[in-house]
Amino acid sequence: MIGSQRTSFTRRALMGAGAVAALAGGTAFALRGTAPGVRRGLSDGKTLNRGNGAEPDSLDPHKAQGTWETNIIGDMFLGLMTEDAAANPTFGAAESYRASSDGLTYTFKLRAHRWSDGRPVTAHDLVFSFRRILDPKTAGQYASILYPIKNAEAVNAGKVPTDQLGVCALDDRTLEIAFEFQVPYLAELLTHISSFPVPQHVVERHGDDWLRPENIVTNGPYILKEWIPNDHITLKKNPHFYDAAKVALDTVVYYSTQDYSAAFKRFRAGELDLTNSVPSQEIDWLKANLPQVLHVAPYILSQYVQFNLTRRPFDDIRVRTALSLAIDREVIASRVMRAGEKPAYAYIPPGLPTYPGKAELRFRRMPMAARIVKAKALLREAGFGPNNPLVFDFSFQNQTDAHLAAVAFQEMWKEVGAEARLVAAETQVHYNALRRQNFSVAWAGWAADYRDAKNYLFIWQSSAGDMNVGKYTSPKFDELVQRSDDERSPAKRAEILEKAEQTLLDDVALAPVYFGVSRNLVSRQVKGWIDNDINVNRSRFLRLDRNALSV
Repeated sequence: MIGSQRTSFTRRALMGAGAVAALAGGTAFALRGTAPGVRRGLSDGKTLNRGNGAEPDSLDPHKAQGTWETNIIGDMFLGLMTEDAAANPTFGAAESYRASSDGLTYTFKLRAHRWSDGRPVTAHDLVFSFRRILDPKTAGQYASILYPIKNAEAVNAGKVPTDQLGVCALDDRTLEIAFEFQVPYLAELLTHISSFPVPQHVVERHGDDWLRPENIVTNGPYILKEWIPNDHITLKKNPHFYDAAKVALDTVVYYSTQDYSAAFKRFRAGELDLTNSVPSQEIDWLKANLPQVLHVAPYILSQYVQFNLTRRPFDDIRVRTALSLAIDREVIASRVMRAGEKPAYAYIPPGLPTYPGKAELRFRRMPMAARIVKAKALLREAGFGPNNPLVFDFSFQNQTDAHLAAVAFQEMWKEVGAEARLVAAETQVHYNALRRQNFSVAWAGWAADYRDAKNYLFIWQSSAGDMNVGKYTSPKFDELVQRSDDERSPAKRAEILEKAEQTLLDDVALAPVYFGVSRNLVSRQVKGWIDNDINVNRSRFLRLDRNALSV
């Protein structure tokens, strides 16, 4: 996941739910008009229309980064492992695997299946794909998530050639992967887009144009048919998909829906069958009037303020601490977001297996009034005051709820003598700027790629490349995360990861704000939807009953 907007209101006003609704403009009772666009596929019940948040930056599994992209890519491609209907890991391109006695080498047997052009998917395609994402020439945004593979980090750094990567084909249907250490989260890691195979014969033939609808070849349930930028992406059923007989939907249309209020209108008008763009100002109305279509569920998601540690004065821990102290997390969660989000005084969300989650911000129990006093004092110590106020740009994605949060932060920071200039950008532009360190302070979030605390910590390692957007560097933190990789006792490993999280919090590399919930509007015509804690519902498991009521 354009322009600036400045709005001023008091913390007391923010506490009123009406002020939040007014800020976004209008309520559900005003949504009676017909939304733009033409509804596709109403007659046969074979076309699903999905609101998907941001416009994708890329649909290349090795270059994408956001959930708004992985939702689409996960409908087109299939990794060694994949998600079942309830988002639990299950076999995908592989039909089985076995591990060596030391747990460092896995041998995968591929299921007999084909690319959408009819050619068999082979282990050689997987070898090509793992080498491709880790080749530094690819500039794969998520390459560092695969560093557990033997020599992956060295390959990605250009220190050794790609053929030294610990991935090899034993025959056309047998793949061997060697790891640097035991990976307890391996099954879920291999559901991630970074590990997806791409068709070597097509990529080598067409280069960067391999993703064009006329060229693309996929091994998943759907194939790209059309991409109209900033409007929609159309997927068509892949007849060569190994389980095509069980795929009910012939067409899936993904719509860009950064304007949550507009998406809500389109859903109520029947133009969208489901959407993950649910405006906060409509949550209470939905609970009271349309509870049957509102799906709010626990979600392994952390939302936080990201600091750029390479820019002054945010290289000063006093400044970062002051801004973190000034954030009233209870107000943000309960009065701005309003869907059940929880104030975050830690970084890693609750609900991860075997992780105790005891790390916390040191001021966790300090009253808000005392925090404001402390924040002002820290800014004075750092050289800021009435005659020299702290003025900075706060970057955020141009979506409805991000704007609500940004305005709230602006007012809270104003109370401690800091002036935030709000700078909005399209989601993909926003995150691209973060990767280039083209920001000072920014709104960011992390949703679980796999259900393990390591997934939240690896992006802060010095070796994480573009994923470490704030360029946080701590030898202590790096050592702890690396030590956790070598620890085979789950309990001791969790303790080490918890110390790493506490180090991150103590260094104020970020300011946690809230732990999220998934928000979806799902028409009653959609069957097969299962709420889950990573908010993944693949289209292959959904179907439509156009005879049912929609709302």
